Amino acid sequence: MSDADKPTFVATFNPQQEREARLSKRFYKEAVSRRDEDGAAIMLDERELKTPGRNPVRVPTRELADAIAAEWSAQADHIDPTTMPRTRIITTAIDRVALDSGPAVDEIVRYAGTDLTCYRADAPEALVRKQAEAWDPLLAWMLDVYGTRLTPTSGIMHLAQEEEELERLRAAVAGLDAITLTALHTLVTIAGSAVIGLAVMRNRLSADEGWATSRIDEQFQIAQWGEDAEAAERAQFHKLEFDAAAEVIRLLG
Repeated sequence: MSDADKPTFVATFNPQQEREARLSKRFYKEAVSRRDEDGAAIMLDERELKTPGRNPVRVPTRELADAIAAEWSAQADHIDPTTMPRTRIITTAIDRVALDSGPAVDEIVRYAGTDLTCYRADAPEALVRKQAEAWDPLLAWMLDVYGTRLTPTSGIMHLAQEEEELERLRAAVAGLDAITLTALHTLVTIAGSAVIGLAVMRNRLSADEGWATSRIDEQFQIAQWGEDAEAAERAQFHKLEFDAAAEVIRLLG
């Protein structure tokens, strides 16, 4: 999938958005979590944190609320939303995905249809081998866990996956709760792979393993030619977002 074709739904910032993000002045002294009968809330002094849509931010576990509160506590004189990926995932889940999960489900299935793990190099042999060793077991896992057979190909020609296979995956993804679905969407869009995103969600891969598995091509090229500073900065930013999404899922319990 080319950069122009990639969807831009929900909870991640791109580098241009990062540079253009408008900072607001910090208006609170402390951020803490609070547990009550409706779940866990985040308190900014005496005020409960709300989403941009003015909905209360409530999450199922105190551990997740603590992680969100920590992002707010870490802010300096001004609030920088690009440093708060957990908060963005939760507020997007509440304001958008909980009301209509269809776009997030559609985009995850779309990624599966052009999944990174299915597009293989035909040379050099070292890269071909690295891709096969990392990605073949994941495609077998997808078939075993989700009943979805995705077919790999080599070269640049597009290979359409069978619609019946994708519909099996759609049914499984559509049953996820809003927070998990939003976090999964973040994993998938950053990795360029529904397979890798689902493997991290289901603990088939750790966050570090999922990230490394999604960057086999990039790391091979870096080993050959080196890495420029802008690409390294962009990768570091995406790694922080990827790790945050994996943590949100883990802290849901």
